[in-house]
Amino acid sequence: MSQQYKKSGYISIVGKTNVGKSTLLNEILGQKISITSRKPQTTRHRLLGIKTVKESQMIFIDTPGFHKDHKRALNKYMNKVASSAMKGVDVLVYVIESLAWTEEDKELMDQIPDGNKTSILVINKIDKINQKEDLLPFIETISKLNKFADIIPLSALKKQNLTALVDSILLKLPEGDHAYPTDQVADVSERFIASEIIREKCITRVGDELPYRISVSIDKFKEEDKITHIDATLFVEKKSQKGMLIGSSGTKLKSIGTAARLELEEFLATKVMLNLWVKVKQGWTDDEAMLTTMGYDLGKSS
Repeated sequence: MSQQYKKSGYISIVGKTNVGKSTLLNEILGQKISITSRKPQTTRHRLLGIKTVKESQMIFIDTPGFHKDHKRALNKYMNKVASSAMKGVDVLVYVIESLAWTEEDKELMDQIPDGNKTSILVINKIDKINQKEDLLPFIETISKLNKFADIIPLSALKKQNLTALVDSILLKLPEGDHAYPTDQVADVSERFIASEIIREKCITRVGDELPYRISVSIDKFKEEDKITHIDATLFVEKKSQKGMLIGSSGTKLKSIGTAARLELEEFLATKVMLNLWVKVKQGWTDDEAMLTTMGYDLGKSS
């Protein structure tokens, strides 16, 4: 196929918190670049995942979930990132969970033009729908909103109907040269993915409140003698949170470190020496200056 028939475009994956956007992106790419958790607000950064299929290149944007009634600077930043990702993209993939369609979803739909020919609604987690006969009437109701070119029910976790989504996206891509090499799957660094893997292991091993008070900073990332040495600092807001993260006699932190090291070794395909420290940085989630120093690009989120 000649150069002029190449296709390339940006696809934004948006939706409320905890509807499975990161899992969906990872399954499409066939590689984990975005961390996942059953707890909401896991994704904080706008990530680019890249998948090239023959002459077509899909550049995915995975965003934080929309969520209301959160007033901290970090939450406001995440909502701005999520909202801006709905604009200026070639294809919009809006994700909802099974048959859950809320007032919040309806509000967000107002940002999508009527008759949009490049917007797709994904009904995720269909494996959790008990009354399967409710699915078709639900799809018919949503179709009447005239917001989506396609409505695709699937299960990202069970890998059901993902091909239908990819085919729908490919049809909507504009012609254009590829922005990335064919074999590239992400535009984030190994250092960044390492910090996210460590944060994920923290999230899955602590209580419901603490995940939103944890940030990870990579202090060292260097390969020496075929071993990648990674030093990381875990920041929390209070001394009590530090104790929760370290655990009795350091058991919780050791568990986090072991799980993170094993996944990092698989990801980097090399032996990893991982050292973790926990520090208190009071009020970091509501301090814009601190957020900027910790890698949150507030200037680009508006």
